[in-house]
Amino acid sequence: MIPLKQVFTPQEMEAIFVNLEDVIKVHSALLRAIDLNMLSGGSGLGKIFLEFKERLLIYGLYCSHMENAQKTLDEQIATREDVKIKVEECTMKVQEGKFKLQDLLVVPMQRVLKYHLLLKELLTHSADRPERQQLKESLEAMQDLAMYINEVKRDNETLKKISEFQSSIENLQQVKLEEYGRPKIDGELKVCSIVNRTKQDRYIFLFDKVVIVCKRKGYSYELKEIIELQSYKMSDDPMNNRDMKKSSGKMWSYGFYLIHLQGKQGFQFFCKTEETKRKWMEQFEMAMSNIKPERATANQHNFQMHTFDKNTNCRACKMLLRGIFYQGYYCSRCGTGAHKECLEVITICKINPLDLEPGLSSGPKMVAVRNYHGTPAPPGKTPLCFQTGEFIELLKGDPDTTWWEGKLIQTLKSGFFPSSCVKPCLDPKPFQSLSTRQCSRESDYYGYPWFAGNMERQQADNLLKSHSSGTYLIRERTAEAERFAISIKFNDEVKHIKVIEKDSWIHITEAKKFESLLELVEYYQAHSLKESFKLLDTTLRYPYKSRERSLTRASTRSPDVPIQMNAQISGSATCASYNFSFLSPQGLNFSSQSSAPFWSVFTPRVVSSAVARYNFAARDMRELSLREGDIVKIYSKIGGDQGWWKGEANGRIGMRFLNVR
Repeated sequence: MIPLKQVFTPQEMEAIFVNLEDVIKVHSALLRAIDLNMLSGGSGLGKIFLEFKERLLIYGLYCSHMENAQKTLDEQIATREDVKIKVEECTMKVQEGKFKLQDLLVVPMQRVLKYHLLLKELLTHSADRPERQQLKESLEAMQDLAMYINEVKRDNETLKKISEFQSSIENLQQVKLEEYGRPKIDGELKVCSIVNRTKQDRYIFLFDKVVIVCKRKGYSYELKEIIELQSYKMSDDPMNNRDMKKSSGKMWSYGFYLIHLQGKQGFQFFCKTEETKRKWMEQFEMAMSNIKPERATANQHNFQMHTFDKNTNCRACKMLLRGIFYQGYYCSRCGTGAHKECLEVITICKINPLDLEPGLSSGPKMVAVRNYHGTPAPPGKTPLCFQTGEFIELLKGDPDTTWWEGKLIQTLKSGFFPSSCVKPCLDPKPFQSLSTRQCSRESDYYGYPWFAGNMERQQADNLLKSHSSGTYLIRERTAEAERFAISIKFNDEVKHIKVIEKDSWIHITEAKKFESLLELVEYYQAHSLKESFKLLDTTLRYPYKSRERSLTRASTRSPDVPIQMNAQISGSATCASYNFSFLSPQGLNFSSQSSAPFWSVFTPRVVSSAVARYNFAARDMRELSLREGDIVKIYSKIGGDQGWWKGEANGRIGMRFLNVR
C-alpha cells in the first residue's frame, strides 16, 4: 500500500483499502498466537479463536465496502495513467503479476469467512481430544462472526438504498429515513383517508416503523404524509372483500385499511390486483411484527426495536446482535439486548429504573407516550431520542414551554425533547412493587420449558431416556434436603445433579455460585457441565418441554413426510452452520404437485429436507420464519457459504433463510 500513497490521496486510499491496515494488525496478531500455540502442542487453538472473536469484528467494515473499493480502483485505473502505471508496477513485484490488485482485495473476506469451515474440519479429526468442547465453542464463535460480517454487508447495501430514497424525496427536511428501520416495499397505490373518501394517486415507501406517503413528480417525490405504524393496526375489511368480488377485474379495487388505535384518522389503500394487495399486506404484517413483536412485554420487559451503538450479545442465546442498525431489541427497563426470536425465552426483567438508589435520580419521573427520533429538532440544542415506554428524569421544564431537558434513566443520555412526548409517572406504586412481584415469581418456574415441578428420580429417567443427548429438566425434590435437581440425558444415560442452596447462594459446585436458579440454568446453557463434573461434557441444550413440543409437531405432519434420520447435515454448509438435521438423502424429491403453493407453476426440485433446530423470526418477506421442529424442504444451497439457503416451510417459500446459531 505504501508505494500507492504516491498517486492516491488519503481519501482515495481510504475508499480503496478501507480499514485494511487495522485488519492486517489483527490478522498478524492472530497468526502469532496460532504459531506460539502450535509450538506448545496446539491444544489451545480453540481458545485463541474465542479470544480473537471480538477483534475480528472489524472485518465487517472491510467486507461491506469491498465492492465499492474495487469499483473505485477500476475507475482510477481507467481514468488516470499515473495510477495505471503504478498499480501495474506494484502488481509485477508480487508473484510476477500473477494476481491483480482487484483480486487481492477480496482475499481478506474469503479468508475470514472460511475460519468456521476449517474449524469444522479440525473438529471431525478431534473425536477423542480433551479440547474438543473448546473447539466446538470456537466453531460456534466463528460461525457467529461470519453471520455478523454478512449482515453488516447486507445492512450497508440497505443503507445505500435508503440514501437513494432520501435524495429522491422532497420536503424531508431533517427527517432521516434510516431511523425508520429497513425498507419493506415501495410502489404506486391509491390512498384515501377515512374522513376524505377521495382516492388519490400516491407513491408509498413502507419502512419497519412508518409509511411514507408521496406524490410522484417525474423522477422525484413530494412528501405528503408520514404515518407511524406504532399507532395503527391493519384490517382487511370483509365488506371490502364483497365489493371486490362484484368488481372483479376492475383496476384499483383491491383495498385494505390502516385503523388508528385511538380512533383518529385512518387510511385505506387500494391496489391494482389481488396479488399486489396480498404482497403489500404481507409486508405491512412483517413491519408491524418487527416494531410490535408478540413477546415484547414478556416477563415484565419492555422491548423495543433498537440500534445498538456497540457490539452487543443477545441475553438469551449469547450470540451477536448482527448488523449496523436496528440489530435487535432493547429493554428500556433493564438494558437487555435480544434477537426477535429469543424474546420468548428471555429471563425475567431484573431491574426497574424507578427503583434506583436515592440520590442517583432526583428529578420528576416522566414516561414517553410516543417515539421521538430528533425531528423536529430542538433549536440549537442536542435532541434526546427515545421510544414509547422509556423513562426520563426531567432536568428542566416549564409547563408553558415546548422544549424540556431530560435524561434517560437507563442509559443516562441527556438532551432536549418536545414536552408533548411525555407524561408524568403520577402513580409510582405499580413500579415500586415490581421488585416484590419479581421476587415472588423467582420461585414460580412453571412458565419455563425446563421446569418439571415435583418429580421423582425414576420418573425423570423414564421421561428423558427416549430423548436425545443434552435434553434436560429441573425437578423439585420435596422430600429431600436439597429442593431442586437437574436431570439430563447424556449419551445413553440419564444423570442427576443436586442443586445446593446455602447462604443465599445456589450452585452445583462450590467453585461457581449464583444468586438464583435462573442464573444457574442460563450459565450452564452456555458452559459445559464438565467444569464441575469431568465426565459430563455437555451443556443444558434442550429443555424437555421444547423437545416434546417439537416431536408433537413433527408427528402431526402429513404422512408423506419422511422419518427423521439421526445423521445431521455435514459438509461445507452444515448442521453447525444451519439449524437443521437431515430428513432425507440429497436428490430425493418428496414434493408432489398438490403440495406446492398455489402461486407456484412448477414444483421445485427438493435437493434435501430438514427439521428446524431453533426458532428464527424473519425480518422481511425474503426470509422464512421457523419454529423448532418445522419441516423444511431445501430447494437450493447456492449461497450456503454466506449463510443462506432457499427452501419451503409451512406452505411458504423463502428466497433465503438465515443461520441463527
